[in-house]
Amino acid sequence: MSDALPPNSGFRTTGRSRRGEPWVWLTAAGLAIGVIMALGLFLLILLKGTASFWPRPIDVMEVRVAEGATEKIAGFVTQESTRSEPDGTEHREIQVFRGNKDIRPEAFVFIDEANIASRSRPEDLMWVERMEYGPGIIEPVALETPEGRIEAADPSFHDKLDAVIERSEQAREEILDIERHQIGRISRELEKHERAERSGEKTAQELAGRRAELQASFEKLQAQSGAIHDKLKETKLVGRTVDGADVSYTSDVLVRTFMPNAAGFFDRLGEALSRAGAFLSEDPREANTEGGVFPAIFGTVVMTLAMSFFVTPFGVIAAIYLREYASQGLMVQFVRISVNNLAGVPSIVFGVFGLAFFVYTVGGTVDQWFFADKLPTPTYGTPGILWASLTLALLTLPVVIVATEEALAAVPRGVREAALACGASKWQTIQRVVLPASLPGILTGVILAMARGAGEVAPLMLVGVVKLAPSLPIDSIAPFVHPERKFMHLGFHIYDLGFQSPDAEAAKPIVYATALLLIVVVVTLNLSAILIRNKLKKRFAVSSF
Repeated sequence: MSDALPPNSGFRTTGRSRRGEPWVWLTAAGLAIGVIMALGLFLLILLKGTASFWPRPIDVMEVRVAEGATEKIAGFVTQESTRSEPDGTEHREIQVFRGNKDIRPEAFVFIDEANIASRSRPEDLMWVERMEYGPGIIEPVALETPEGRIEAADPSFHDKLDAVIERSEQAREEILDIERHQIGRISRELEKHERAERSGEKTAQELAGRRAELQASFEKLQAQSGAIHDKLKETKLVGRTVDGADVSYTSDVLVRTFMPNAAGFFDRLGEALSRAGAFLSEDPREANTEGGVFPAIFGTVVMTLAMSFFVTPFGVIAAIYLREYASQGLMVQFVRISVNNLAGVPSIVFGVFGLAFFVYTVGGTVDQWFFADKLPTPTYGTPGILWASLTLALLTLPVVIVATEEALAAVPRGVREAALACGASKWQTIQRVVLPASLPGILTGVILAMARGAGEVAPLMLVGVVKLAPSLPIDSIAPFVHPERKFMHLGFHIYDLGFQSPDAEAAKPIVYATALLLIVVVVTLNLSAILIRNKLKKRFAVSSF
């Protein structure tokens, strides 16, 4: 049997019917290029972000600096480049991070490979992470404790040093608890008494006794914190740089130590995991170029969830009215056009609106009504995570409205008519039939809104995000939820490190690591919503048949 089409079948196989095929291949090529670019960017961030935690070996280079003179430089290579001279010759240069910013402010140095007389990797070099001045690279000499001096050659040296660092970490946590919680509690009570005195509720004489007790407790806690500090300074790590300078680090600044040149693969892997864990759980320090990003993670997640909490009901209610109740006339078309145009407004405009309306107008009114005793110091009349969440909810509202309308329109008409035929009212039909069937589509809109809101930075700079916010919006201090507080955000953290950091070179690894973390946070939030959506889709699946 012939496979040829009959002449009167209505199908033509002329060249005209094939004219669209190149465009099909062109769109496929465009899609492939887009996917490759996205994957390439993600792989770059993944490799750079994970590599920032991997401990690299420390090189000791003897560099010729003048005729017959050399200088020893210890550090690890961060990048290599080629520099061309006007005469056409090329020089290979390496950038070396040598740390020890307390001795030399320039932590990075460029070295011409032609000037390197010798290069080695001694196993006795130690990388020391400190609370300030960044990492130090030294040759350990001894550990001085109140019990005596332990030389670096002693077999128990490293165990003793690890024990000292562990005690130092516990002491820092104790100091933090004293300063942030116990002293903070006293400060809040003193502030409460001052407000009562200003408002006339109590006289100075009535408060004098309690104020004296609080002041005595405050001084006692300060003395306790100072005693812990002094005890930590009794123990010192003594070392020497490769160029012969003597250094000593008190135990209160020691965070961790590592011997990279003497470590094997699994030792390096354990150190990398330890650094990654610290990055996720610690507070930032040294102008955010050291330490972790836990406050930024917490602020990003809380702000995104709060934004979703605000935008979802308003978006769904607006969509229900536009699709189910409003007369489909000129006014509704105008509203839809306005909603679509609202999605194209630059995000910084929403930030300006949020600052003017939410912060100054709404927040100022709240302060006058409920926090007048604290004025002129504003409580809600200043940027905070509540206003940031509302601003981003307004920013992402069009996405939720459009997605919800499409989801409502996708519910088969027969399902609605069946519910009405059974005696249900219009609202009962919407509530019990249409909305459950539309939930997967509504959640799709919420997922898109979360993805956009979590990555926005420009409006947040006006309505609540800050460079450093050690106090979290949710903590163990009553009333436990503090919507008026400023917060940190991973996106702003990337911007701050990349463009505002005093040491941009040192911040590069953290920029890549934070960018990777932001992607992971957004993907995790989206995957959680997608899993919920898929479960709802299976539960409320409907058919038009």
